[in-house]
Amino acid sequence: MAASRRAVKVGWVISILVSLVFVFSATMKLVGGGELAKGMEHIELAGRIPLVPLTILELTVVTVYLVPPTAVLGAIVLTGYLGGAILTHWRVGDMFVTHVVLGILIWLGIYLREERLRALIPVRRCVSTLP
Repeated sequence: MAASRRAVKVGWVISILVSLVFVFSATMKLVGGGELAKGMEHIELAGRIPLVPLTILELTVVTVYLVPPTAVLGAIVLTGYLGGAILTHWRVGDMFVTHVVLGILIWLGIYLREERLRALIPVRRCVSTLP
């Protein structure tokens, strides 16, 4: 039982840290500035995407991810959001490893804190049947 409580706590820590990355990203979109404009131009989205709706979407999905009854739905939608970010960066030749790691951490966090998900996708140790 103690291991399960510890896993849930670690899951929450991971989930909150990942969520802070998205909150920081959303804040930067709202603040704007030269760096944001340069970055949007680099990924060829300058003037094409309204940033306020994108920011609202990002913050809404993070909220859904952090609320326990809707957390799995939030993880699914955040994964889709990251898929779009990966494609955008891949298209212009940027590295997207950070986005992949964020996706893994999203699911690790929810896996550790959601007992029903652990029951649905159990991790079992391999037991060798060789003599």
